[in-house]
Amino acid sequence: MTNTQTSDFSQGSVSSNILRLALPMTVAQLINVLYSVVDRMYIGHLPNAAADALTGIGLTFPIISIVTAFANLFGMGGSPLFSIERGRGHLDKARQIMGNTFSLLVGTGVVLTAVTLLIKKPLLYAFGASDVTYPYADGYITIYICGSVFVMISLGMNQFINAQGFGRKGMMTVLIGAVTNIVLDPIFIFVFGMGVQGAALATILSQFLSAVWAVSFLRGKKA
Repeated sequence: MTNTQTSDFSQGSVSSNILRLALPMTVAQLINVLYSVVDRMYIGHLPNAAADALTGIGLTFPIISIVTAFANLFGMGGSPLFSIERGRGHLDKARQIMGNTFSLLVGTGVVLTAVTLLIKKPLLYAFGASDVTYPYADGYITIYICGSVFVMISLGMNQFINAQGFGRKGMMTVLIGAVTNIVLDPIFIFVFGMGVQGAALATILSQFLSAVWAVSFLRGKKA
């Protein structure tokens, strides 16, 4: 690859290459926090139900963490193997690893969606939901989990962009989603009157765009 936006560790100093790759990844992690922060900022302004709605969304955090954990499991597990094979010049093997990772992300996302939809009520009550907060937790997690495949693809496949030295491109994956979420949140929550369901829908659509960006880049000529 000759693209100037990659970090080639065979050229220049190691410290400068690490810094060039680490800074965009660090910024991307900070941007990623915006998803939950922005959702809570807008939901906190819901008339008459802000406290209960925020509590309900908080109850969904363990489930969201499980989705994120599986995405990182496959993404962070597959991308180093991918990098090793690329370094050895085994491009077909590298592509196979990336393809297997994508399949695992999609397959696991489908399984998590099905299982969560089946047991969400007892699960949310086990996390501390009440009859007041359950409708908000249920409304949020039902939409979120139905789009969890996009979340997993976005998080997991972005690791393969970073693994090739495209730190800025990897940051763009997160930035596209975060900006879209900021724009869509108030529209769905207040304009369409969807409340917490609107926040979840905005998040999923944002992650869908991030997933499309990541997959499109990985299928392109630069990757």
